[in-house]
Amino acid sequence: MPIEKLLIANRGEIAVRIARAAGDLGILSVATFSSDDHLSLHTQVSDASVGLEGSGAAAYLDIDQIVAVAISNGCDAVHPGYGFLAENADFARALENEGITFVGPLSDQLALFGDKLSARNLATQLDVPVVPATAGAANSEEIEEFLAEHGAIMVKAVAGGGGRGMREVRSGQDVPAIFERCQSEAQSAFGIGDLYAEKLIESARHVEVQIIGDGKSVAHLGERECTLQRQNQKIIEVAPSPSITEEVRDLLTDAATRMAAEVGYRGLGTWEFLVDATDPTNIAFIETNARLQVEHTVTEEVTGVDLVRNQILVAGGSSLGDLGLQQDQVPEAKGFAIQCRVNTETMTEEGVARPAGGTISAFETPSGPGVRTDSYGYQGYATNPNFDSLIAKVIGYSPTSDYEDAVRRVRRALGEFRLEGVLTNITYLLALLDRPEVRTNEVTTSFINTFAAELVEEAKLISSDRWSSLSTDEDTNASLAGARVSNDPLAVLQHGDIDERNTDSSSANSEMSPSVGPDGSRPVEAPLQGTIISISVTPGDEVAIGQPVAVMEAMKMEHVIASTMTGIVRSLGVSEGDTIYEGHALLFIEEADLDIESDETQATVDLDFIRPDLQEVFDRHYKGMDEAKPAAVEKRHGRGHRTARENLSRLVDDGTFVEYGPLMVAAQRRRRSLDDLIDNTQGDGMVAGIGSVNGDLFGDDDAQTMVMSYDYMVLAGTQGLQNHRKKDRLFELAEQNQLPTVLLAEGGGGRPGDTDTMGGAGLDCWAFTFFAKLSGLVPLVGVTNGRCFAGNAVLLGCCDVIIATKGSNIGIGGPAMIEGGGLGVFRPEEVGPVEVQYPNGVIDILVDDEDEAMDVAKKYLSYFQGPVDDWEAPDQRLLRHIVPENRLRAYDVREVIDTMCDVDSTLEIRKGWGPGCVTTLGRIEGRPIGIIANNNHHLGGAIDADVGDKGSRFMQLCDAHDIPLIFLCDTPGIMVGPQAEYEATVRHASRMFVTSASVTVPFMTVVLRKGYGLGAQAMAGGSFKAPVFCVAWPTGEFGGMGLEGFVKLGYRKELESIEDPDERIAYYEEMVAKLYENGKAVSTATFFELDDVIDPSETRTWVSMALRAAPKTEPREGKKRPMIDTW
Repeated sequence: MPIEKLLIANRGEIAVRIARAAGDLGILSVATFSSDDHLSLHTQVSDASVGLEGSGAAAYLDIDQIVAVAISNGCDAVHPGYGFLAENADFARALENEGITFVGPLSDQLALFGDKLSARNLATQLDVPVVPATAGAANSEEIEEFLAEHGAIMVKAVAGGGGRGMREVRSGQDVPAIFERCQSEAQSAFGIGDLYAEKLIESARHVEVQIIGDGKSVAHLGERECTLQRQNQKIIEVAPSPSITEEVRDLLTDAATRMAAEVGYRGLGTWEFLVDATDPTNIAFIETNARLQVEHTVTEEVTGVDLVRNQILVAGGSSLGDLGLQQDQVPEAKGFAIQCRVNTETMTEEGVARPAGGTISAFETPSGPGVRTDSYGYQGYATNPNFDSLIAKVIGYSPTSDYEDAVRRVRRALGEFRLEGVLTNITYLLALLDRPEVRTNEVTTSFINTFAAELVEEAKLISSDRWSSLSTDEDTNASLAGARVSNDPLAVLQHGDIDERNTDSSSANSEMSPSVGPDGSRPVEAPLQGTIISISVTPGDEVAIGQPVAVMEAMKMEHVIASTMTGIVRSLGVSEGDTIYEGHALLFIEEADLDIESDETQATVDLDFIRPDLQEVFDRHYKGMDEAKPAAVEKRHGRGHRTARENLSRLVDDGTFVEYGPLMVAAQRRRRSLDDLIDNTQGDGMVAGIGSVNGDLFGDDDAQTMVMSYDYMVLAGTQGLQNHRKKDRLFELAEQNQLPTVLLAEGGGGRPGDTDTMGGAGLDCWAFTFFAKLSGLVPLVGVTNGRCFAGNAVLLGCCDVIIATKGSNIGIGGPAMIEGGGLGVFRPEEVGPVEVQYPNGVIDILVDDEDEAMDVAKKYLSYFQGPVDDWEAPDQRLLRHIVPENRLRAYDVREVIDTMCDVDSTLEIRKGWGPGCVTTLGRIEGRPIGIIANNNHHLGGAIDADVGDKGSRFMQLCDAHDIPLIFLCDTPGIMVGPQAEYEATVRHASRMFVTSASVTVPFMTVVLRKGYGLGAQAMAGGSFKAPVFCVAWPTGEFGGMGLEGFVKLGYRKELESIEDPDERIAYYEEMVAKLYENGKAVSTATFFELDDVIDPSETRTWVSMALRAAPKTEPREGKKRPMIDTW
């Protein structure tokens, strides 16, 4: 159905172009505009205009809003122009679902070509050449590998176009930084941050083919060359290419039409190719822009075909036959057309564009034969920095076959273009057109980068004041940044109202000094764009270099401008209230040899003087100190507890703690005054920051630690909105910097009293996710004293180790939550006391008080901070006498551990639970180690379900942080019996095998006495050959299972044949004795099942050897293990 009313979902010159095409077809047009774009010309040339909510590009990217506007205004079609939503398949699909025509390809075609990788795949299927590229969307590491293979590549966004999300990369450049920039640009421009990489064709031309299709047939309208680019964005475009042969032209158009026909393409589209300048027959497809192109104008000029008109007609149902655009009907290109993009920008010597802006004070477009200007500018229009810098497109067309005729014509047109009040690239374009390489089109895509510095210098030689002879006294404000208005707050809103637009540009003081000062004087130039607040000198004044001469305001900041020379002020170039651009002359000084000195340089500074603003900061910080809360501190001490700051001062080395967020207050401004919140909630219940722990042992650099303590004196240490935000911030810092983290978790969990929220349940906070992600990356130490409930308890439970005082209560819910759930009424002391939480394994280390807790936390952290130089070993001969000769006599394995390790270096973990084994951190010759030892006082050292859990978790902890492991084996095996199966021992004990098989740290096994069956294998990583060494003390004994059971099962028939019970018992004991003799350590060693039987006093020697022989642990980025099991 023909289109009757067209919504234009775009802005600028393309929106003007679409509105005019619609008008020529008798179609009503409706313009859209963002809140900061109501002065754009497209709103005036359309039949109607509708404002969008929001400002900047975001408004034009709001799919739901634009669809709703189309429906509410009765539009049966939407034209997206180019950019914004022009290639957004979701936008097209949303319109299709509402029965509204999208002036462009079908949504599935947009999805196909909007993904460059999918488009490449289609090309490959049709034997269209493509540039070598990554197999799909790639991460930074994959792109680095691709770069190593090809030496020079182009990183590109998978979606979108226009040069955004694209960078050239060469060997040696910072790939991760470039990747991050490209990803950010792509995400911002297209909503998709995926990237891929292509091999860079060093000497290439950029040539594209214009396609039109009606869904059944397709045709091409020739090619355009867009080789001249800055920052991968086209700046000069030509149709047709003056440099390719008919053979290459046929290759390009054939490839484009085949791809378009394959998908039944509908609408306008551009197929882009690279052509090797050294071998033009070597072409490669790079991408399809499934939309109207910025440079469509040059194709229109050389073919006489109105592309925008025909695009609208195809969308309304017309076929190519109806339009006279079947391939054999398409007019042949005649002559050459060149488009120059006029941008409000300047170019640097590095080839980088710097956006400019201001109010246009003069705007007169060129005219004459073969000249066309597409623009949205007008006199009095203030450019908008929220949008692209393109202000106009100047097109020069010559019907002759001489390409230089077209170059001369577009150059003449640019020279006639009068655009004042804003900086543009017109002189840069003129400099480009003057280059002999450009006049003969002997260029590649790297031309501007190669000659960037020369082009800037050549542009300076071209007069940028070509219209000065036509200026009047009223034009003297052309260099001002915008118009002058009063300081009435409403003045800026009333100025430029579209219904009362005033194009008079003479509002500046007509007596303003010209840009050139009196003879012999030099200007002091504005270092930035801004408004003149005050001028402190007048003509005739003597000034010294460095002396303040003016004050400017920019972005809400006042900047003191100092004289750049010593001399006499001869004239002023500005007045108070003027808004000027960077580089504008503020005043003119005649340099002179004067014996004067700036007062600023003579002033002395009282280093002890505290200014009021700094005193306010001191006062606010004091509010959060213990000294400011004597009553709360006294109450805390009265309960036998220390304050958060007292605990941290014991934990952290003196003078090293840097606190984050001490001035934040609780999110309760709707219910409490700010003064009240500052006095009573500063820090929002948490004292946190970074400091050095054990710096005396390891140096400050290696001792940096994230320390965080809930402050029970502020809202009972509960978790409020700001409290969560502080944790989020610090948890992220801990992850980024891989800082060990200590959390003092005393507190009551979630806080219901915060009011400054958006509503909801608050379940979208990130604190728990961020903290849990630290598991396995850095050591996590949890400390609690007193009450620790709900969210506080969950964070505590995420820690690798929990250190608790004897007065602690730990629970997932406190009394209020328990009662609220209908589960009864309890006192806090009845919920999760240490009498419950220590023997059940929740608490790893139980201490008497907070002082001991801090000391233990420091000791625990030390194992993860590295070796120590100062150590002492006990007399190792003592080890010979700890395990009794009587194989049935029990002994204390902790005595073995303490004697084997350095003096006072051990710290037992989880002593209250899983008594079948002892897990201890210690040191040998100053090096950290982890020890897992069977405890013969519990089930004879058998491995039960709890031992399986306890041992495997300890292995994870040590392996995650590169601490070697020692297994002290004395076990009759894995626990058996009906009761053991009730405890799921099969699963729990098997964790020892799975975990030990996954560790990469060196581990060692020393058999102290019993080494039987599967239990002994569990203490050796599954096999006696798995450890770095497996040795036994002389007391060692071995067997595939317990000797007694072995005799009863293996010699059952023999035992049954002996009728006399006494004889049977004697035979049984004899067989056990024989097996013991065969299973002694020295006997087993003869089969090389052991590496050796050693003197117990040599155990440290073996361990030291293994530690020295192990590969040195290199610094690691990221995790070694995904996490450490909390159980």
